[in-house]
Amino acid sequence: EIGPHRVEQPFPKPHQVEFDPSGRFVAVPDKGLDQVLVYEIDAAAGKLKAVGQPSQAREGAGPRHIAFHPSGQSAYVINELDSTVTAYRFDSETGQLEPFQRLSSLPDSFTGNSRASEIAVSPDGRFVYASNRGYDSIAIFSIDPENWQLTSAGWQNSEGRTPRFFAIDPNYQRLLVANEDTDTIVPFEIDRSDGSLRKSGDAVQVGSPVCIIFKPIS
Repeated sequence: EIGPHRVEQPFPKPHQVEFDPSGRFVAVPDKGLDQVLVYEIDAAAGKLKAVGQPSQAREGAGPRHIAFHPSGQSAYVINELDSTVTAYRFDSETGQLEPFQRLSSLPDSFTGNSRASEIAVSPDGRFVYASNRGYDSIAIFSIDPENWQLTSAGWQNSEGRTPRFFAIDPNYQRLLVANEDTDTIVPFEIDRSDGSLRKSGDAVQVGSPVCIIFKPIS
């Protein structure tokens, strides 16, 4: 079984492995299958057990990365090929994902080509961030604490080309954007009141950055 995009979906493409907040499950967005699979971790046996049926994305969506809400009650998937975000309810007992909302990561005024890439939930659980490559930007969404639904809160220019990845620092003060095709990591200050971003400091020159990982605070 493969997806309908003949170039991007010729075979299964598990693009990420992400632990849920409890550490009991791992979610695997598969860009090639248009599915998000979940596995329960059997630590004693050192094995993974598939949970129920995979969550099927819209045909041709290309789910790429997933981010869990700190509460463990919802999760958000960035779909690379159609530049959308899908919101899921997450059952922390069974590991099942149930989609309930889908919205664009691009403004309706943008008519060019773009591919979505990274997604993250703010540590306080109030905002979702997602990156666009083409419409080089970070999309910002607010999260409704009652029902976990997203509302667009704007876009921030990534100050470079092809923001393949970004990461929020452990102190929740800055968001660092890795612009792959301009060889820069650009720091943005986070306004915790509304989730907005403001360029803060000079870009760091580094060859083709594609991932950022922070050392845990001891």
